[in-house]
Amino acid sequence: MTTPFLTRRALSLAAAAVLAGSSLLGTAAQAQEIKKGGTLVIGTTQAPRHLNGAVQSGIATAVPSTQLFASPLRFDDKWNPQPYLAESWKLAEDGKSLTLNLRKDAVFHDGKPITSEDVAFSIMAIKANHPFSTMLAPVEKVETPNPTTAIIRMSTPHPAIVLAMSPALCPIMPKHIYGDGTDLKNNPRNSQNLVGSGPFKLVEFKAGQRVVMEKFDKFFLPGKPYLDKIILNIVPDTQSLVLGLERGDLQMLPYAAGAVDLKRLKANPNLVMTDKGFEGIGPINWLAFNTAKKPLNDVNVRKAIAYAIDKNFITKALMGGFATVDDGPIVPSSPFAVPDLVKYPLDLKKSAELLDAAGLKPGAGGERFKLTIDYIPGNDEQQKNVAEYLRSQLKKVGIGVEVRASADFPAWAKRIASRDFDMTMDTVFNWGDPVIGVHRTYLSTNIKPIVWTNTQDYANPKVDELLNAAGGIMDPVKRKAYYATFQKIVTDEVPIVYINLAPYHTVASKRVGNLPTTIWGPASPMDDVYLK
Repeated sequence: MTTPFLTRRALSLAAAAVLAGSSLLGTAAQAQEIKKGGTLVIGTTQAPRHLNGAVQSGIATAVPSTQLFASPLRFDDKWNPQPYLAESWKLAEDGKSLTLNLRKDAVFHDGKPITSEDVAFSIMAIKANHPFSTMLAPVEKVETPNPTTAIIRMSTPHPAIVLAMSPALCPIMPKHIYGDGTDLKNNPRNSQNLVGSGPFKLVEFKAGQRVVMEKFDKFFLPGKPYLDKIILNIVPDTQSLVLGLERGDLQMLPYAAGAVDLKRLKANPNLVMTDKGFEGIGPINWLAFNTAKKPLNDVNVRKAIAYAIDKNFITKALMGGFATVDDGPIVPSSPFAVPDLVKYPLDLKKSAELLDAAGLKPGAGGERFKLTIDYIPGNDEQQKNVAEYLRSQLKKVGIGVEVRASADFPAWAKRIASRDFDMTMDTVFNWGDPVIGVHRTYLSTNIKPIVWTNTQDYANPKVDELLNAAGGIMDPVKRKAYYATFQKIVTDEVPIVYINLAPYHTVASKRVGNLPTTIWGPASPMDDVYLK
């Protein structure tokens, strides 16, 4: 998967003043005969806590949230922003304001108009509540000179602001529902009686079981969505999902990553498989350390663990060759990735020497100390299997490891957010621009009791300085210089061992037309998807 120079592209498009008009995604669908109606059943192991992407990151929430809520913009498969709730927009030359010109015919699921007041409320609510605190950090206010104009004002230039208007990142909520003073993170209407702005409305949400959404007849895009209903079936194990897809109980399985499953499904003549649609999220599978805990607060101990890991074995043997090795915090396809990283090739002798130098000598039986390792449940190949491998591998250098299972994703997330861990496997996304998906993991100001923030308790003033500076530079070449230094530092200090790029695929029945293959893939509105 390749990523063009997103920032440069966004800037050049914005500098042209307006990207407007009625051209929307789905031209491929228009060239075909679209059969409207039917129910699309999607399988997933990911269990969302609720359905509001304004206050929760991750694909578990993003898949249903992007059906239930519309965003100002959406993106095609070439990283080009497209009209959605905003018919047109303009990014100021200084990068400090973004003007959104909204559609006049858009309504919420309760029939009330979507206005600039709702956009302003949503953007400020996301800024205050979303775990990606850097995503909208420069936003000071949103002006609403009239019901169809919202002007986002920022304290500094913000190179990621256009991308931040994406479906999974900027759901527009009704102010008259969510602006009642209730804590947005715990608002019961994130899960029940939800009033959204997207192509589908909520019918049923049973936590850990299913989400049922049906077509919103007053959706602002004429003739869409094509489907009558989307059902998201939540199943804890991938084997059951694979069988369901083969039987025809499911029509789509997004984020499939297991080598055995992918080989099996690829050979099925009734199915199609694509790795398109994951360019935006940039998924990295990694091992994260709790750097506040002894002995992991010692950088040499973290380096020793890194040297004990054979990434090539993991990607080739454990992941069947579908995954590729990763060595840094920014995915290689990003224009901001650099090759000059501190790398840790397998070297058990060097690992043992570092542990000896740290004063952690082997005791009786050869064990130096014990650690726990957690993992996200539901994706054994990328998570549990790697954790089990690390247990056996670290034993070779005298580190005893207990692999701890969590009952489900919320249980794992709670454990990590509360820092009740030594090491954990995790899959974390770049989210298109480092400001959105990378800064959050390393800024000391983002050490919070929330999953997918800086739960490593990593703090380096120089890294803070570099990231804060890069986040305010519009020129991508100048930005890259800051990110180059940042990447060298964090790979040297090892708060995280980067293991592999997650090999996500979408697998679907051949009956499914217009698979979601924009840069956001399944984490985007499926109003174009239809059943043949």
